[in-house]
Amino acid sequence: MARHTANKQTGPSSTRAPAPASESKARAPEPRPGPTDEQIARRAYEIFLARGGMHGNSDQDWYQAERELRLGRQ
Repeated sequence: MARHTANKQTGPSSTRAPAPASESKARAPEPRPGPTDEQIARRAYEIFLARGGMHGNSDQDWYQAERELRLGRQ
């Protein structure tokens, strides 16, 4: 009776090397750069003027401007 080897490799698929890890994974999209400080400052100033030019809310204006620019809104 002949013995059969369980690990015997046959056919063209057995000689193919595994794909490199870089080819098998999908590339993640490159992150978009955020708005610059100058862009945020301009938008914050627009928000300041839209509020009537009242002082005392510069931090809120800045954060609102940053949020809007990150989301692509104005």
